[in-house]
Amino acid sequence: MTSDKLKQYIALFGGLLSAILLFLQSLGINFSWFTDDTINAFVEVLLNAVPFVLVIYGVYKNTYIVTKKAKEQEKALKEEGLK
Repeated sequence: MTSDKLKQYIALFGGLLSAILLFLQSLGINFSWFTDDTINAFVEVLLNAVPFVLVIYGVYKNTYIVTKKAKEQEKALKEEGLK
């Protein structure tokens, strides 16, 4: 999945929340915490959190100190002279 596609999914989710807000408002149901501003803030948090999570995952996958298998792989690479 590309970052552009991920942004589209997040925008779709934000649009869905906006549609729910409009539907509830048309029924006369109002929540003080569920507004356009809170929806926009939530979408911004998602847009900023997803790249952060992807970077953390990349760091995790590219280190040799986290799992036993990774430590064994590092040892094998050192023995072969590749690291």
